[in-house]
Amino acid sequence: MLDSIVAQTIKPNQVLIVNDNSTDGSQEIIDGYSSNHSFITSIHNISEDTHIPGAKIINAFYKGFETITEDFDLIGKFDADLILPNDYFEKIIALFKEDEKVGIAGGNLYIKENDTWVFEAISEKTKVRGPIKLYRKACFEQIGGLKKSIGWDTVDGMLAQFHGWIISTDTTAHVKHLKSTGEKYIKTALFKQGEAFYKMRYSKNLARIAALKLAIAKNDFSAYFNCMRGFDNAKKTSLKRIVTKEEGDFINKTRWQGIKKKIL
Repeated sequence: MLDSIVAQTIKPNQVLIVNDNSTDGSQEIIDGYSSNHSFITSIHNISEDTHIPGAKIINAFYKGFETITEDFDLIGKFDADLILPNDYFEKIIALFKEDEKVGIAGGNLYIKENDTWVFEAISEKTKVRGPIKLYRKACFEQIGGLKKSIGWDTVDGMLAQFHGWIISTDTTAHVKHLKSTGEKYIKTALFKQGEAFYKMRYSKNLARIAALKLAIAKNDFSAYFNCMRGFDNAKKTSLKRIVTKEEGDFINKTRWQGIKKKIL
């Protein structure tokens, strides 16, 4: 990942690498790059060992965000298990320049199957996935930044559209994803995913469809029941929502329109 950042045709003004409590040789690798490249800064964060998608990831992001020293027009959150094409930032910056209403932009993720890199088809190519997103500063601020909850990379796009921003994807920007999404998902994470559906104000039927889609993608029908248990528990305990009622109504409307479009 660091090699692919250093090799970019347009380099970022500042790269903040958050070492989130690693116990391997990550810090030595980061130190080597930060000492040779002035735009790379190392940040150490101590968190729990358990990997629960969502809050842990965004907490690490904000550890970096708090230390930004450069003024910025675009900000991104990138995972460590990626290899960016050398012109990735050049291509994505071009999307923002083409239209001032583009608030979120990115490329597509590809995983390796039988020595061939294939599109990671857990979502459409028109969706910008969480590991490779760039945000326009004005959009990032208007949506309230990134939510400290699983489902943050769904709700951010919904809120951007709610506020009139466009999401743009360059499907020629192929990013190699070295570890497929959800490879280490556990029962607790799936339960949390159901909670996220509730916190995004999904209707019960919409949550059922989303949970079923996830179960099919994972080829594990128990994922459906774990998600719905999380949803029902969140409703029972009245977990705090992460969107307003108006935003939730927009999310449900947009989701149902997308479902109807696929069916018809």
